[in-house]
Amino acid sequence: MTKTLAHQLADYACGLRFEDLSKEVLHEVKRRVIDSLGCALGAWKEDPCAIARKVASDFSAKHGSTIIGTSHKAPPDWAAFANGCCIRYFDYNDTYLSKEPAHPSDNISAALAAAESVGAGGRELITAIALAYEVQCRFCDAASIRAHGWDHVTYGSFSTALAAAHLMKLDPGKARHAVNIAGVAGAAMRQARAGELSHWKGVAFANAARHGVYSALLARAGMTGPGPIFEGQMGFEKQLGVSLGNVAEKFAVPFEKTDDWPASMILHTSIKFWPAEYHSQSAIEAALFLREEIGDPTTVHAVTIESHDAAVEIIGSEPEKWKPKTRETADHSLPYITAIALIDGEVTDKQFEPQRFKDPEVWKFLENVKVERNAELSALYPDAVANIVHVDLADGRRLTRRVDYPMGHAKNPLQDSQVEEKFRALVEPMVGNARARRIVDIVWKLDEAKNVDELMKAAEMPKK
Repeated sequence: MTKTLAHQLADYACGLRFEDLSKEVLHEVKRRVIDSLGCALGAWKEDPCAIARKVASDFSAKHGSTIIGTSHKAPPDWAAFANGCCIRYFDYNDTYLSKEPAHPSDNISAALAAAESVGAGGRELITAIALAYEVQCRFCDAASIRAHGWDHVTYGSFSTALAAAHLMKLDPGKARHAVNIAGVAGAAMRQARAGELSHWKGVAFANAARHGVYSALLARAGMTGPGPIFEGQMGFEKQLGVSLGNVAEKFAVPFEKTDDWPASMILHTSIKFWPAEYHSQSAIEAALFLREEIGDPTTVHAVTIESHDAAVEIIGSEPEKWKPKTRETADHSLPYITAIALIDGEVTDKQFEPQRFKDPEVWKFLENVKVERNAELSALYPDAVANIVHVDLADGRRLTRRVDYPMGHAKNPLQDSQVEEKFRALVEPMVGNARARRIVDIVWKLDEAKNVDELMKAAEMPKK
């Protein structure tokens, strides 16, 4: 009998070793850990992050994991949730674009929590992160689930369960049950990203990470889960209305020693340069370029954004996007993000404060911002994430700028120094220059670390 996908995934998770990773993948994992910790510490004080931390801090664990910014050790699944909220909340962590978009560094909170709970070393952590990227991104390549009303974080239950299973050194049988448990109760509704957005938009994957770690913990203790979870008569493919096609072939063991295998997907993901939904990144870059030429934003008469189908559907079509009332809606609004780049000449955390995105003058400006579909740009997606911004001025001139590959895109990657600069901008206001520098130094040597204790200690917030 042909092995099920869950069998293939379990064999892959148990068989992958640090020595299988290329130097490029090793380096990129370190960059993503730096970037994710920067996002997490930068968002540490935000309301949903504080809420998650407060709830998780009510519980302690004998073999727990550190809640980032503190010295408290909670059960590893709760730590994965609390830390995942911080990594994701600013919408500033990395992105993968395919049939289903994703933010694969969301997996890092689960990997960190599982690694700390079992005393795993840096090499094991790096391998688990590369593994999680591989699984989630391969699923995203296989099928879109948002078209069926399900959220992309659903795939994250599988990737985090497998990363945790790897770190817990589960055998293939128990790893498969971790996948089965994660899958049977891990489907997330797309309503999290529809209409006026709530805190849950930024913490939905954190919940998937919690569930993935929890599933691995249960499987480790001997809990079994229903299978075949993907191919069964009431399984994942039937319930979500998708076919995962040849994903199983991608995880065949023993591994084929090719340039892009057994773990290369992280190399195809992109780091964000601005704290906003990824499909807007090229529009921001275009708008900021035009702002230099415009000078005075009061001379702008109208703005037209030509974009691809995915951007229009996700961040450029609902009426709430023209009158954002929450941060979550503002950073997922193509018209607002583009307009505020033209008005303010920058896109930072300040542009997503309530007093800015609720400003009546900004809403008035948005009345003259249009979003249109462009078939050529749609045909280029997801290879390119292109936007064309047209600005009509009061004197009758029209200025236009097109960007296909924004800064940080896999085809236009940031330099290491730029990744560090982004990290410092987020973290130094929270912990100071010396501590920020120490965190970066620890991560660059992560493959030499015996455990993650030093890293989590360095990320602790200074006592007041």
